[in-house]
Amino acid sequence: MKYILVTGGVISGIGKGIIASSVGTILKSCGLHVTAIKIDPYINIDAGTFSPYEHGEVFVLDDGGEVDLDLGNYERFLDIRLTRDNNLTTGKIYQSVINKERRGDYLGKTVQVVPHITDAIQEWVMRQARISVDDDGVEPQVCVIELGGTVGDIESMPFIEAFRQFQFKVKRENFCNIHVSLIPQPNTTGEQKTKPTQNSVRELRGLGLSPDLIMCRCSTPLETAVKEKISMFCHVEPTQVICVQDVSSVYRVPLLLEDQGVVSYFCQRLNLPVGIRPRKMLEIVFLLLTLRKHVSIALVGKYTKLADSYTSVIKALEHSALAINHKLEVKYIDSADLEPTTLQDEPVKYHEAWQKLCSSQGVLVPGGFGVRGTEGKILAINWARKQNKPFLGVCLGMQLAVCEFARNVLGWEDANSTEFNPESEHPVVIDMPEHNPGQMGGTMRLGKRQTIFRSIPSVLSMYPSHINEAFLESLNLCLQFVGQDVEGERMEVIELEDHCYFVGVQYHPEFTSRPIKPSPPYFGLLLAAAGKLQSYLNKGCRLSPRGHSMPSHNSRR
Repeated sequence: MKYILVTGGVISGIGKGIIASSVGTILKSCGLHVTAIKIDPYINIDAGTFSPYEHGEVFVLDDGGEVDLDLGNYERFLDIRLTRDNNLTTGKIYQSVINKERRGDYLGKTVQVVPHITDAIQEWVMRQARISVDDDGVEPQVCVIELGGTVGDIESMPFIEAFRQFQFKVKRENFCNIHVSLIPQPNTTGEQKTKPTQNSVRELRGLGLSPDLIMCRCSTPLETAVKEKISMFCHVEPTQVICVQDVSSVYRVPLLLEDQGVVSYFCQRLNLPVGIRPRKMLEIVFLLLTLRKHVSIALVGKYTKLADSYTSVIKALEHSALAINHKLEVKYIDSADLEPTTLQDEPVKYHEAWQKLCSSQGVLVPGGFGVRGTEGKILAINWARKQNKPFLGVCLGMQLAVCEFARNVLGWEDANSTEFNPESEHPVVIDMPEHNPGQMGGTMRLGKRQTIFRSIPSVLSMYPSHINEAFLESLNLCLQFVGQDVEGERMEVIELEDHCYFVGVQYHPEFTSRPIKPSPPYFGLLLAAAGKLQSYLNKGCRLSPRGHSMPSHNSRR
């Protein structure tokens, strides 16, 4: 087993996740089996209770694990299936060590950070690295480990110490360290500054880890003199200083690394059995460069101030737009800005939001929690339904589509979800029986599950809360519940008759979307927005001239 540790310096959010994913991608393209582990030094057990504004979206895995969004990058880049144990947190480590202590596993010894916590970290990594993440069940050969945060953070110290010991346990030829650092370029001088990187590497080496590759994040390509200066002060060869400048698409990053000899370095440094290297990302990058037509989608949500809150949603839209040869334009709309109260308080913001919505070719209402902005989402859904605009509602978006239909078609003015109005006379959306309102973490219906399509015509039959069955007969007037869970108790998919594309799904299909295998509900939305859906259906679910077939259907909660 070969281990590649990715650390970061100077600032957090520097791009370690994309670089770790890109390293894994180019090694996998060489024929190697690659897995990935993300380490988050926070004390939380998992990411399930995080605010999207603080850490971005919570990514959900097949086994129901709620994890950091970087694991979504790993799955999309590497096309692998990870488990909740591929996301290691301080909380998980301390919980496992304390449980052992309570059972008496340490035989009365004083339990300390060194060696007990550091040993637990190493054992977790070695155990998880050997679990297959591919469909063929083969044990991985390379494990890419991303250490979250920044070198020098007090909470990451036990992990740094663990890997200082780990490099000797697994031997030098099986372990290497990539350090990602920032090269700032102040506008006042335009000069690329190396001092932050020098200080970061010095601190890392002082903690016992010496980087094998220094990947420099910069806004423009690294100058030769700057690269040589970093080489001199950071104790590496110039060829070990890799430039990762800002690029138009994250899918360019693997090619950027490969062009600078990263694969050759790993072959020599880790003695990897590398074969032919097909550049799988090359086709995607080429397509991105040649796209001329645009398609615009209005994303109506409540966390639109931070794009990372909807990372998987945006990626699913991008994958689908790429499949139909269009360049994606996402128009972010804060749903609260569509509400009448905003017209009174901030009329300019209100009219700008509605102008964005009305100028879009399709509407997407993603998942979310809480009552804020829900009325604005319902107004957007109402507009899409009446204007015959392509619409996709995911999770809460589907539930609000049912509420909108009940209010404005059936005339049930107070129709709502019990999450927002427990006293409603028409609670068309009710809490799931599994939901535990007294506990926040891990209480939803999570993970990969089956959806059964009913034997009625459906555009989707190509490939936490639930609807109240007491109102199904009335709702089925022309809002068809075409998909249910295997027990037939939960309504999972809705479609509206006589509409170009009006679909709602209770699950989160964006979590299974891949660059060359887009998610079917998102794919349908983009086809409809581009005016290609009917042609696609008439041709037997194939596109011309590239001949894509309809992607397979998987779903996660």
